Amino acid sequence: MWLRQGTSPQRLALTLALGVAIGCIPVVGIPTALCATLAVALRLNLTAIQAANYAVMPLQLALIAPFVRLGRWLMVSTHHLPAQPVPLFQDEPLAMAAHLGGLAEQALLAWLLLAVPAVLLLTAALTPVLRRLPVRAENGD
Repeated sequence: MWLRQGTSPQRLALTLALGVAIGCIPVVGIPTALCATLAVALRLNLTAIQAANYAVMPLQLALIAPFVRLGRWLMVSTHHLPAQPVPLFQDEPLAMAAHLGGLAEQALLAWLLLAVPAVLLLTAALTPVLRRLPVRAENGD
């Protein structure tokens, strides 16, 4: 089975939990490279972490605005999501980049605060489930 590949259920659970958490980073384009780097650095199952990452991609997009709002609340910042996107794109390019950078900073702070406990909870929840999966013999049965 491609999921196991000699990996313990707890290590596989951690791999999947990290893939889910990293897949929810509120900056589009970062999770795939970050998951691959983390998998190689920690010797995790690359296929499993990327599968979890891609599975939560719709969730990543849905969580961007809530992460920005939570981050704004945590930081008490002046960067706000505009009611409509038009005013943001009428700014000068540097002002727009600064504004978007502030929003990304807020969102990343909120994500970081939630990702750590999420990884711990998901690992704890997935480990017993993965222990129950049958382990097939190495000969491909």
